[in-house]
Amino acid sequence: MKKVSVCFVCLGNICRSPTAEAVMRRLVDEAGLSTHVSVDSAGTGDWHIGEAPDERAQRAAAKRGYDLAPLRARQIAAEDFGTFDLIVAMDDANVTALQQVAPSAGRDKIRLLMEFAPHAQERVVTDPYFGGDAGFEAVLDQCEAACSGLLSVLRPRLAD
Repeated sequence: MKKVSVCFVCLGNICRSPTAEAVMRRLVDEAGLSTHVSVDSAGTGDWHIGEAPDERAQRAAAKRGYDLAPLRARQIAAEDFGTFDLIVAMDDANVTALQQVAPSAGRDKIRLLMEFAPHAQERVVTDPYFGGDAGFEAVLDQCEAACSGLLSVLRPRLAD
């Protein structure tokens, strides 16, 4: 069985991308694929390097049984495009920033997370940072739907 690596990316790596990382890790573990699918997250900005995820994201995630506490923010680097098979962005601004960091051969690895949730009405995962608790719940809803779809897309790749 092949291996696949995925890196979720948002602006600061303290709200959306660590949430997606935790959701995807659980789905991968539950599917018995943790030795075949590696998951990470990063931010396009450098403001929060080394910090734990936003407390509001941690609280919302904990209500659903996800533990974000061990995660630490880091900034995406050009080298990540050689490490990861997919670089999954939360919104269009993330995609633009990733295209600037990516070597030309790595740009085809960039995708929007919500592409993997075909029945969702939203194209992007909205940044909840400046909003209330409902925004963090919405991020979890979107991540759960899209990560489930992403795992379905990855399964055939693992078998190749």
